[in-house]
Amino acid sequence: MQTSQLSTGNFRLSLLLAFVFTLLIWIIWISGELCELDLSHYGVFPGQLDALGGVFTAPLIHGSLSHVLANSLPLLVMLTILFYIYPKSSPIVLITLYLGSGLIVWLIARPAWHFGASGLTHGLMIYLFTVGILRRDALSSVFAMTVFFLYGGMVWGIFPTDPGISYEYHLAGAALGVLLAFILRNFDGKPQVKHYDWQDEDDDITNEEWQE
Repeated sequence: MQTSQLSTGNFRLSLLLAFVFTLLIWIIWISGELCELDLSHYGVFPGQLDALGGVFTAPLIHGSLSHVLANSLPLLVMLTILFYIYPKSSPIVLITLYLGSGLIVWLIARPAWHFGASGLTHGLMIYLFTVGILRRDALSSVFAMTVFFLYGGMVWGIFPTDPGISYEYHLAGAALGVLLAFILRNFDGKPQVKHYDWQDEDDDITNEEWQE
């Protein structure tokens, strides 16, 4: 029997990286609460050059406990899946979603402070679902369906339903997620199907019978 290993990453390392990123968000929020700091000005304010630096910090800033709670578990789950299933493309995906969504918000969003990791979570959900559908291998498809089952409701977040929520961040992340899925769908390669020796024997028998 000939077998091949799936081109996945290390699960423990994937979980650790996702946990550290999520923990960083909690550390920043707790520090802001304890020190009574208004961190919203570290977000993105569209069109203002002095707020362009918020592209780097906005996903780490959250305005309330409910806000950081809402993003924590999706980030932990989907970042772990991203790092584990797509180890080669995951840095490109994470950096592009993180910075790209903020830049789009700075260019086109309403004049207000935009912050939070929701753009990243929406981008991850759309990416993992879309790339799984495009790749069509069993592992990617299973995780695509799992992510959509858990977090498919995020799709409604791209619409302007609440003036206090940055749907622009959600929409930017989702749009980048689709684009990245098409560009990187084959970047990690596909797992090889197990091949058994008896399959070759059957082929030989079939060919001999056909020749007779």
